[in-house]
Amino acid sequence: MKLVLALALALMISGCGYAPASHYAKNVVGESVSTEVVISMEDPQNTVIIKDAVDIAVITKFRTALVGKESSKTHLKFSITSVGFSPLRYDTNGYVITYRTTVSMGVGRTSLNTNENYHVSGMYDFDIKPNAIISDQARFEAIRQASQKGIDNFIAQVAAQGSRGESK
Repeated sequence: MKLVLALALALMISGCGYAPASHYAKNVVGESVSTEVVISMEDPQNTVIIKDAVDIAVITKFRTALVGKESSKTHLKFSITSVGFSPLRYDTNGYVITYRTTVSMGVGRTSLNTNENYHVSGMYDFDIKPNAIISDQARFEAIRQASQKGIDNFIAQVAAQGSRGESK
């Protein structure tokens, strides 16, 4: 019974012309992409975290090959514009127990004769123990998660362009 329902759902979705966002995004960026993350002199550790998140997103979300700049159809240049932590929730004694991490990035996309700039941001909320400081591990994980959400925001913008027929 479950197999029949799953098959019927799959036929309905494929019959209505559904395509995943990665399909539309790939129409914009092409088959091969190179990435670059501008190193922030104030916080170079965050740059490494974001570079890893960018590379993983290109492979898994765009479903394209990650290649060197000289052989790519599209080059993506990410730069960190800001990383911030703000308190969200306090306990009964007034200690912060939840923080929000916000990562803002500028993204430049160069494809053949096209240059476009995007501004994206991502947020991630996390808890800490009352009257505790944010550990480096928690800080890096929060920045990684917020960066990933910002990259997802960029992919959504590119997918929207692809769905409107704006391509490479």
